[in-house]
Amino acid sequence: MSAAAQPPNYELAGDLKIGQVGIANLRVRTLDVARLGAEMRDRVGRAPKLFERAAVIVDFGGLPGTPDVATARALLDALREAGAIPVALAYGSSDNEKLAVALGLPLLAKFRAQYESAGDAAPPAPRAAAAAPAPAPAAERTAAPVAAGEPGMLQTAPIRSGQQIYAEQRDLTVLGTVGAGAEVIADGSIHIYGALRGRALAGARDNPKARIFCREFHAELVAIAGHYKVMEDIPADVRGKPAQVWLENGQIHIAALA
Repeated sequence: MSAAAQPPNYELAGDLKIGQVGIANLRVRTLDVARLGAEMRDRVGRAPKLFERAAVIVDFGGLPGTPDVATARALLDALREAGAIPVALAYGSSDNEKLAVALGLPLLAKFRAQYESAGDAAPPAPRAAAAAPAPAPAAERTAAPVAAGEPGMLQTAPIRSGQQIYAEQRDLTVLGTVGAGAEVIADGSIHIYGALRGRALAGARDNPKARIFCREFHAELVAIAGHYKVMEDIPADVRGKPAQVWLENGQIHIAALA
């Protein structure tokens, strides 16, 4: 079959997932630098507030072998030209460690482990990589009051632009609104009794059973276990309505609540 007659390839060249603090993890599935660069440009164009100048961790663990320095450097340059900022390589083999040194980038073990199956031995993570998500600056952070004995975190005050709330190893309940530019993160599910106008990331430690519920849906971004949808991908018929978000077969689903 000639090249012109070949069927189109609709598979993505890389799977992009969102980490707990908005750091994106790009697991490279094929070393097609042009395709990866084009995909990132498309992501930045569709959601500039999320991906423009976004920190990206590059994971070569899905490839049969570690790329050479020249190819890896070309990929990093393509990501930068697209508007993203590669900040590290995900933990891998000893060759991957040598590659990180040659590229002048650190290694992070945390993100690679999310792709391993339950039976695989996860690589030992440095203490810094295994730490909880970094909090927002003190001037922008809101303390979330938690009543003794409650299984989840309760946030009583509205969450304003620039603020970030993180419920570690539990659910998060927000009694007010999550404003545009604000971010709520939970290792469990997220329940919002007001409007969701910012970002909500549930199942932050790779819990695919987590869900997001809100009374009024206007989200900039929603994510479950790293799988995400941005505003442009959200169905118009759920905007402004009570809604829930869940993950099924690796796909984000959003539906209005009856």
